[in-house]
Amino acid sequence: MKYGEREILDGELITFPNPRIGRRYFVNITLPEFTCKCPFSGYPDFAAIHITYVPDERVVELKALKLYINSYRDRYISHEESINQILDDFVAACSPLEATIKGDFLPRGNVHTVIEVRHEK
Repeated sequence: MKYGEREILDGELITFPNPRIGRRYFVNITLPEFTCKCPFSGYPDFAAIHITYVPDERVVELKALKLYINSYRDRYISHEESINQILDDFVAACSPLEATIKGDFLPRGNVHTVIEVRHEK
């Protein structure tokens, strides 16, 4: 197993203390190389993941987030389930005041899908 594969396999969402607790600010993150596999056909799906959140006490560490997102590449999971699972894991890790996760999937078979889920405390 290559070192990058080991890092992805061992990856988890890591957080650190919010340096500005009490100040309401937005963090916008784009992960343009998301991949997973269709649970029905096995064909690869590609998407850009957009995360916007308002931190509370914790902030997500970006390298850990990258490795977490890369862990989906060999998973057989629907567009809908992948984006909902990312939100669930994100909220469990850092408990933001609010968060939006959007998956903008590349067209396949002449169908373009955008899934957006939200969380508010």
